[in-house]
Amino acid sequence: MAIKKILIVDDSPTERHVLNEMLTRAGYEVIASDNGEDAILKARHHRPDVILMDVVMPGLNGFQATRVITRDPETRAIPVIICTSKGQETDKIWGMRQGARSYVVKPINRDELLAKIAALG
Repeated sequence: MAIKKILIVDDSPTERHVLNEMLTRAGYEVIASDNGEDAILKARHHRPDVILMDVVMPGLNGFQATRVITRDPETRAIPVIICTSKGQETDKIWGMRQGARSYVVKPINRDELLAKIAALG
């Protein structure tokens, strides 16, 4: 599967902007969301090839949204990469248990992120 469309989920406008710039320069189409509830709706509607999910957000957090997306028959095939400042090993384990395929700790290293996205294709 060629990865073309990526959904960025982050409540920080700065983080969304940085990721958007990074990914569009790498040739990806980007859709953005600022919360977990909206991310679930956009995942169902736009069917992105990958979702980059922040964890710490108001309302539905990234772990909860990842669990919903990866267990929903409509969206379960979409891989989720958690992109968060929560870098503890227990956070990583929990994120993977929620259905994430990969985990990246902020500040995001461009080359690491692009390699993880490419590996999912």
